[in-house]
Amino acid sequence: MKKKLLIISTLIATQLFAKTIDFELMEQNPARVAPNSSNEILSFNNSIKSSVNSIVNISAKKHVDSNVDTLPLQQMFNDPLFKKFFGEQFGGGNQFKQNRVQRSLGSGVIISKDGYIVTNNHVVENADEITVTIGDDTTEFNGKLIGRDADSDMAVIKIETTKNLIPIKMGDSNTLQVGDLIFAIGNPFGIGSTVTQGIISALNKNKVGINRYENYIQTDASINPGNSGGALVDSRGALIGINTAIISKSGGNNGIGFAIPVAMVKDVVTKLVADGKVTRGYLGVVIGDIDNELLKVYKRKEGALVLDISADTPAFKYGLKRGDLIYAINGKAIKDRNTLQNTIASFKPDEKIILQVERDNKDIEISIILSDRSTSLEVPVDSSISVLGGLKLSAIDSETQKQFRLQNDVNGILISDVEPKSKAEKSGFQAGDVIVQIEDIEIKTFSNIETALKKFSNKYKRIYVNRYGQTILFVIQ
Repeated sequence: MKKKLLIISTLIATQLFAKTIDFELMEQNPARVAPNSSNEILSFNNSIKSSVNSIVNISAKKHVDSNVDTLPLQQMFNDPLFKKFFGEQFGGGNQFKQNRVQRSLGSGVIISKDGYIVTNNHVVENADEITVTIGDDTTEFNGKLIGRDADSDMAVIKIETTKNLIPIKMGDSNTLQVGDLIFAIGNPFGIGSTVTQGIISALNKNKVGINRYENYIQTDASINPGNSGGALVDSRGALIGINTAIISKSGGNNGIGFAIPVAMVKDVVTKLVADGKVTRGYLGVVIGDIDNELLKVYKRKEGALVLDISADTPAFKYGLKRGDLIYAINGKAIKDRNTLQNTIASFKPDEKIILQVERDNKDIEISIILSDRSTSLEVPVDSSISVLGGLKLSAIDSETQKQFRLQNDVNGILISDVEPKSKAEKSGFQAGDVIVQIEDIEIKTFSNIETALKKFSNKYKRIYVNRYGQTILFVIQ
């Protein structure tokens, strides 16, 4: 009984003392309007004035030990031939060794009256010192790192001050529309607070290749070096995203910038303030997208396809199978693999979810309790189209394993060669691929392949191959 009381008391104490953050929310469901008079100057000064005052400049310093022995000048001084003519006084010393300070500049957004500030992880990563100034005020504040999350490229710092801080008001990134007028506010090139204007160019951009979790707002507003961590606001001044990156060949702005949507910002910030880190739910699957060929074997046109399942994971424990198409979680539609990955990550470990799954053209529900995400989260893998003609198959032995650099734990039948200009080559099969499953038949021997091809002779068949440790799905007839 005493043990139970102790546990309950601990839980209550944890809840009481857990850090929380109260966001300032903007009014919901705004009306979209246009100028209605020829004698009007369209200005957003009043709308964004408060938001501008919520933007800070961040300077991060990192001390790096420089060993200049690697520099050409020092190497020349240490050369024996040089010492022969000029003596030892020019070489062998530490006069060229010194500590170097790396500085990075970025922006941040005040999100609470008590000094919490959100920025990008890459702005403050590995910083020894973080200095914050507000607007054009030169007063410097020491920034304390509260927590950071490299997977989403977000971080929270905190300053202590008696100054009346103005937290930005939070908008709703789920209601944004392409073409909405927006403003980017930050500290580009260290020149001070700057506002640039543009529109929302695209939403839900998720194949940029910057972070693990991507669901970016794309904008043509000028985002330049130093803008990272600054605010993307709508025409009311409500925060809709945190400016993060640009695509540029020259390093300058080319009209393609990306911001983390405020819905993700709020989720990550809340976890960082409470725990100093972000823990995410983990399912344990390798996932792919639906393509045109896969539409022949699935009823639905959208969803995330299960290509492989890791052992000792929730997906394995609760009965997910290769070929399952996850089309919803707790009734919320799953559009593609990225949607699944981000949705799973939004849940906490030990949280129960219900997956809506299409399996063999039937709809089923699977209840799963998530675990903590490991470093090897769901790996996005592209699906490919294929036919099975033109393949040479071999058993896996020590010789073929060495020849094709196969992992020790790979089981299946090896594709040792692909006929040039064959349908198989054009479809994407490669020598070194290992066939691990055909439809619901696991492949360990040649007889397994024969059985599978006979069983599904007149149907489109899903063939799973292992390629360098990743699972790829082919559809054949």
